[in-house]
Parts: sequence; structure tokens; C-alpha cells
Amino acid sequence: MSTAMGGPALFIGTDTTYVALVRPRLDPADPEVREAAEQAGVSPEEFAGPGTVWALMWEQDGVDGGGFELAGLRDAEAEDFADRLLAELSFESGPFTVGAGEVLDLRAHPAGGGCRFTAVVTPPEGEEQDPVTLEIPAVDADALRADLEDFRRSLA
Repeated sequence: MSTAMGGPALFIGTDTTYVALVRPRLDPADPEVREAAEQAGVSPEEFAGPGTVWALMWEQDGVDGGGFELAGLRDAEAEDFADRLLAELSFESGPFTVGAGEVLDLRAHPAGGGCRFTAVVTPPEGEEQDPVTLEIPAVDADALRADLEDFRRSLA
């Protein structure tokens, strides 16, 4: 788990192939935010916004990536996704799929002491991106459990 500019973030994958659920919180005092706001012709506070908008981001093989806002996603829904993923990570019933609305299906398979994922990302209507399927290499299941717990705490 890491924070995206001060907001909660859940990264599932490796440095080069991942999906991430993030709620960035920009700092209006940050020089880069101030510069971007000036270029956009708005105040830094307006540019930074309230920090309540979730986004789904991904990267594949360190090259191809994308992302989009998840309009209307609430913290409770992000927490529910994390709870369901955490509950299934024991693999007691074998491979599983956990969905995040209509935009993400995360299919998990045991891989030694860890797990590997196939993530199917379907951008919402109106996005100019095509659906993408990511084959996420094996990640340590215990580390992911800890990340999920950290993510849940960051929402409190």
C-alpha cells in the first residue's frame, strides 16, 4: 500500500504490471500543482480539488498504461472491494474473481506462496480507451494481505 499524493491507494501487482485503485489528494502548495493550475488558468485550490474522486490506473510491462476516474465511487465501495479480496486470498474455494463494479474483474490464482492475477479493465462509457487484460505476475499473498489492511485503515 502506498499513498497517492496523500490519499489512499491500493496497488495490486509489480512495479511494471499492476492495477491501482487510488484517491489522490493534491497539495495546492506543491510547486508542480501550482504550475499546472497556472497553466490551466485556475487557482491551485480549484485545481487540487477536494480529493474525493477515485481513479483506476494500470500499467502493463512498464510501457502501456492508462486510467480513468471512477465518478461516484464512495469510500465504502472501495473498502468493500478490499474486504472481499482479503476474504478470498486464502484460496479455500480455489481460484476466485472479485469485481469492482463494471470496470474491474480481478481473477486470482494461487502461485506457490503467493498469487497471480488476471485483471480485466473495462473503461466506463464515454472513455476513449479500449478494455484491457493484464496478466499480473505472482505477488506475495502475505504482503498483499498487509497492503489490504493498510488500505482499509487509510479509509477510516
